[in-house]
Amino acid sequence: MEIDLTKLTPDVRHLNDMREVLADKDFAKDSPDLDLYFMYRALEKKGELRYDVTVVPAKIIGNEFNKTKGHYHIGAYPEIYMVLEGTAIYLLQKRNDAGEIEDVYAVEVKKGECAIMPPFYGHITINPSETEELKMANWISDNCKSDYSLYEKLQGGCYYYLKQGWAKNENYKNIPELRFEESLKEIPQDLEFLKVG
Repeated sequence: MEIDLTKLTPDVRHLNDMREVLADKDFAKDSPDLDLYFMYRALEKKGELRYDVTVVPAKIIGNEFNKTKGHYHIGAYPEIYMVLEGTAIYLLQKRNDAGEIEDVYAVEVKKGECAIMPPFYGHITINPSETEELKMANWISDNCKSDYSLYEKLQGGCYYYLKQGWAKNENYKNIPELRFEESLKEIPQDLEFLKVG
């Protein structure tokens, strides 16, 4: 689906919205505000499903690759992300009833590929390039709401993706070893699974 984003006004996530989730606390404290990524919501609807596009420019934020803030879904809603340009790394984490992370994995997704965010997994999108913009789309239920509070409280996901590679976020207790999953090579034809109930 080709949509001319230049004629649309996005929601912008600024550094001021993200300071508490960055790995480099000195950068987060001292840097002036910046535009970090751009969200174009509800570009198409299919019943209760909504199609959004997010653009994550190639930036290094202190010592960390540019990323989204990270959120959980309220309820058992899955989501599917498709990469339109560039490469994405999706970092997914699931917490148990005690609030500790019981599973964490990363999926690298290239242009034309996709990844499903399963129910109850919080997720962050990372642009792992210093030169190439990431443009991605998603389908999600319009009834789904996002919860950013855990990422804010613990200053990001349980791993950071730095220029030097992956690093644990020491604000979390008992972080599992990071595992890696394969992307999906094509988008499912039937998106009914994105609806709950």
